[in-house]
Amino acid sequence: MSRSEPGFPQLPLDTTLARDWKTLTSGPEMPLVCLTDFQAYAQEHLSKSTWDFIEGGSDECFTRDDNIAAFKRSGLLQLGNLDYFSHFTDEVCIFSRIRLRPRYLRDVREVDTRTTVQGEEVTAPICIAPTGFHGLVWPDGEMSTARAAQAAGICYIISTYASCSLEDIVATAPRGLKWFQLYATSDRQLNKQLVQRAEALGFKALVITVDTPKMGNRRCDFRNQLDLQRNLLLKDLRSPKEKHTTPYFQMSPIDSSFCWNDITWLQSQTRLRIILKGILTKEDAELAVKHNVHGIIVSNHGGRQLDDVPASIDALTEVVAAVKGKMEVYLDGGIRTGNDVLKALALGAKCVFLGRPILWGLAYKGEHGVEEVLNLIKNEFHTSMSLTGCRSVAEINQDLVQFSRL
Repeated sequence: MSRSEPGFPQLPLDTTLARDWKTLTSGPEMPLVCLTDFQAYAQEHLSKSTWDFIEGGSDECFTRDDNIAAFKRSGLLQLGNLDYFSHFTDEVCIFSRIRLRPRYLRDVREVDTRTTVQGEEVTAPICIAPTGFHGLVWPDGEMSTARAAQAAGICYIISTYASCSLEDIVATAPRGLKWFQLYATSDRQLNKQLVQRAEALGFKALVITVDTPKMGNRRCDFRNQLDLQRNLLLKDLRSPKEKHTTPYFQMSPIDSSFCWNDITWLQSQTRLRIILKGILTKEDAELAVKHNVHGIIVSNHGGRQLDDVPASIDALTEVVAAVKGKMEVYLDGGIRTGNDVLKALALGAKCVFLGRPILWGLAYKGEHGVEEVLNLIKNEFHTSMSLTGCRSVAEINQDLVQFSRL
């Protein structure tokens, strides 16, 4: 029906409405309401090479993508010895769906998301994983990230390859809970200096990345002619004081000979609690217990190292079972919603760590963008707890999840 036809209401033309028609039709900028909205914003606004560096995985990116998919299609049903499959394995594993089992008619007016990591309280079991070169995404890089973590009351693991010095990061967020992530180099003295420097600055734990004896085969970086190994070697790891008193030297490469004996040596050099990041198997988890480390981060490096390994959530229960409660187990990789956090905790993780989503938030609004990402997923987690009848993190257990065969 046109405006001139009978029955069409004849309304006076609102000149203000006409003048603002473009605004009304396009509308104000849509709010970012989930982590993938931040992802889309970052992809649109970052350079292709920076986006590919952040988002890329190794080889065919199977593990990178599976980290996310596994929270919806995951779990391993142990079906025992089936004759048909007996030539493959002692136990047959079939992919299943992880689904939540909510409990209702519980008083959830008060829901407490607080927990502890290595004895330190955090406002939620959602912390920040180590990622390097935040300066690629926002001018003051890790200083913005550290301020956001401090404001959120969570732990931030700062990478060896931070764009900013450890001293500047601590100065800008002096009250924040910080752990230091170490890539062990072939220069043992440098390793010792880095660890002791972090300890002197008030870091509470040392996170040793164990899955990088060599850089993964990152095809996007090769296509963009990004020589990551060269960039890592150019990183100046001296403290600000040392830069004025010692000559610059080329950094040693990541040590491909680093092994369990070196863990023991590092323990002799520091009083920091030692966390191993990158453990995926029960065998290595049992060795971690034997070597008296304080925690494990179940991680496949965001799918950036060895492709075709299990998604982090798939490896979690194996590692949790192996440590038998003797240390805390954490998880990173694939966390995108509050439900994902809840599932990880139900399967035994003490806390989860976010990697790429933090960089998406940083690309959006720097410190405030990271705060928005953290607040969003913390609120989602709070909702997930409420809707499953959990009033505290201590009430989250394996009874909350079920596995159904695909």
